[in-house]
Amino acid sequence: MPEDRSTIERSIWAARPTRLVQTARESIDSWLGISGAEILLIDYHQSHLIPFAGGDGGTPVPVDSHPAGRAFASGRPVQDDDHLYLPLSVHGERMGALAVRLPIGTDVSDEDLTEIAASVARSIRLADTATDIYREVRRRKRLTIAAELQWDLLPGRACESDEFTLAGQLEPAYTVSGDNFDWSLSEKYLTLSVSNGMASGIAAALLTQLTVNALRNARRSGAGPAEAAELANEIVYSQHGGTQHSSTLLLRIALSTGDAEVVDAGSPRMFRVRRGEIEPIKLDQQMPLGMFGDTRYRVQPVSFLAGDRLIILSDGLYGARGPSGRVYGQAPLTAALRSSRLQAPNEAVRYLITDLLAHHEGTDLADDAIAVCLDWHGARNHPVAAASTSLSDLPRPGGTHLMS
Repeated sequence: MPEDRSTIERSIWAARPTRLVQTARESIDSWLGISGAEILLIDYHQSHLIPFAGGDGGTPVPVDSHPAGRAFASGRPVQDDDHLYLPLSVHGERMGALAVRLPIGTDVSDEDLTEIAASVARSIRLADTATDIYREVRRRKRLTIAAELQWDLLPGRACESDEFTLAGQLEPAYTVSGDNFDWSLSEKYLTLSVSNGMASGIAAALLTQLTVNALRNARRSGAGPAEAAELANEIVYSQHGGTQHSSTLLLRIALSTGDAEVVDAGSPRMFRVRRGEIEPIKLDQQMPLGMFGDTRYRVQPVSFLAGDRLIILSDGLYGARGPSGRVYGQAPLTAALRSSRLQAPNEAVRYLITDLLAHHEGTDLADDAIAVCLDWHGARNHPVAAASTSLSDLPRPGGTHLMS
């Protein structure tokens, strides 16, 4: 029987991928001397947490009205009656929550419980590469083939380091086809891209898959943003002959300075929040990837100061029209950005997508939508800028126009 935290952690790490949750629950219950440990995984829409019950999904609980959801959303433990809920996350990637029952008079420390939750999260992240059971639990309905391709293409839904915190979300989660985001962190750079493949369904998903992997291939070969865009453009053009293209925004931020190189090759748009002001980052729009075989791309400079918030939106979000015909990218988006100003990036993008769905009043989205949010904390080897940003004074709807 487990006697201390290290024994539990060893048993969790030694468990087979398919037995990990059961082993963790049994070990934690034995350690605490009371049954009731439970692992809940976030669904693809990020609206519900689903208990992992004997290999099947239990009854989902809503993120916005359950203590497990509050732990997931805040990234902090939440106490409720005799249960303690701890967030499960790995390097900013939120996976769900761990629920434990605490016996009266327990001397288990918060540090021990937090470390156990961290071990569970890391183990699930690793086990997820060897089995489908965690993905089966997380989906509340069947994904389309296009959505399956897109979710497998993602690097994750969040990432963090000393310099930044980053998160993104896709919608509609179960039928997304052409929109995708990608990022990679190296010792020197954070590289980020948002792509929107033309067409719909599987054709759009395959086009985006080709685009993202072409950009990855170029990046991993040492190419900068402009060269990566040119190589990806050539590959997409050689495959489709200009009949299909991918609108892509590509940027690379130097961690040592906060200076970025940006290639704007299509419809995704960037907005920056600085000193309470929401402003579109205006760039010279260049040809989408794959439209012409000999296109040459150029980078444009953008700088970030400590406290800046960067928001990247696909046209399915900023240009979406509700049933009344009103464009979401006007006053509603301004209001949503203001309302989410104090939220961490992972909650900010979840709020934006939820608000977009409310704008559609229960009707289906006409296009895929992406929201990516990056909070820049400060360059690694650079003094914190004096003109740091405060998000507390964001303009009210109508005060700042997001659309140029």
